[in-house]
Amino acid sequence: MRREWLLVLLALGLIALAGAVVYLSRPTTLTVAVGPQDGPEASLIEAYAAALDRAREDVRLKIVRYDDVRDSSIALQRNKADLAVVRPDVFLPENGLTLAILHDEALLVARPDQNEIEDFPDLARKRLGFVVRHGADLPFLTNVLSFYDLTPDSPAEDGGGEPAAGHVLVVPLKPSEISQALTEKRVDAVAVIASPTSKVAGTVIRAVETGSPDRKIGFVSVPDGDAILQRFPELQAVTIPAGTFGGRPKRPAEEIRTVGASYRLMARSTVSRVAVASATQHLFEWRSRLAAAAPIAKVMKAPDFDTTVAATSARLPNHPGAVDYFEREQQTFLDRYEDYIYLVAFFGGTIGSGFAWLGQRLARQRRERIDIVLDRLLDILREVRAATTPAELDAIVLEIDDLIADVVSHTRERSLDMRTVSALILAVDGVHEAVGDARRRIGAPTAEQGERRRSAQLMALRFPAAE
Repeated sequence: MRREWLLVLLALGLIALAGAVVYLSRPTTLTVAVGPQDGPEASLIEAYAAALDRAREDVRLKIVRYDDVRDSSIALQRNKADLAVVRPDVFLPENGLTLAILHDEALLVARPDQNEIEDFPDLARKRLGFVVRHGADLPFLTNVLSFYDLTPDSPAEDGGGEPAAGHVLVVPLKPSEISQALTEKRVDAVAVIASPTSKVAGTVIRAVETGSPDRKIGFVSVPDGDAILQRFPELQAVTIPAGTFGGRPKRPAEEIRTVGASYRLMARSTVSRVAVASATQHLFEWRSRLAAAAPIAKVMKAPDFDTTVAATSARLPNHPGAVDYFEREQQTFLDRYEDYIYLVAFFGGTIGSGFAWLGQRLARQRRERIDIVLDRLLDILREVRAATTPAELDAIVLEIDDLIADVVSHTRERSLDMRTVSALILAVDGVHEAVGDARRRIGAPTAEQGERRRSAQLMALRFPAAE
């Protein structure tokens, strides 16, 4: 029975170990809120999720689609998602930490070359055509205008006249209306919030060029980007390199400093840093693979930071798991579970000591009955030496038989060690020898030699531990 219980305990331990290995090795599934559904960000995340499934990586994505980036950001804040596509100037989740900047969108302002508008403050009392692509674009423009104490007016409010001092007339335009509006001088410049490398930005720039009398255009910069970010930390400083829009001569001729918004992949602060590190690693390592299905992957980048402290305390903080990947400090298996290993070792040793003590206690209890029998046999040995009549010896022999029967019955339920069995055999043999000597001494009939050892041999055969 003891061996069977040990086998059962060993099997249970192996099952528990196998369960722990399976649990720790199963992939982590992260829910991703993506919005808008038809945006390039959705295409990138979908391609990434499919690549993770094909590669059977340790992290997988479950995509939940939303109509707008505001909705996906709110889903992250309400803990309905582990990751989300977020545009901070639209809605910044309080619990959101950055993994990657999927792409930047810059405030692009282009104008015909003869309209001398160099910097953003020069838009005062001008008419600015604005291509609206998102509901947050107009509030974005209003914030930038307010930094320079400029107030936007709509054409209806202005009545078609010249804007007042400190005001800018904002005229909503579609890309197809830009050239005609410039030709008819209904606007002096055209603005759009878009990625500089996007198709929309290229379309707007070409339309401005087409509407310019000499086909020459200029760009309006936002020179105080760092100061603007102090007031509106959810925005992003953007530098547009010279020649971004191609052409001869280059467009723009020099790099342009402006501000913009970023589309970010963010995670809840409570998501495992190990899972986030793995998700960030595969996202950047597979950039070229993902670009075939989602070209936006080419402009994806890591957040800017100098030190780990700066990364986690930035205006838009980064997730520690992403920082682990960027700093090449991803945790090993021991790093991840060292606390659990320490606790198991500490409490496991304590529990093991407890089981050892319990085992010793149970073994002592199993021996107590045998010890009583041994003590009684030693007392009988002294009584045999003092016996003077055959009747006393017969009574002693009956008691010995009872003791042997009791021990055999006891050992059928419990196993004994070899030393205890040997001691019992020696004690029984010694008592029988003493009884034989006593019978000869007082002249009583004695048993044959084989009969004297029968009880001891029989008892020896009954003990499993003595085999």
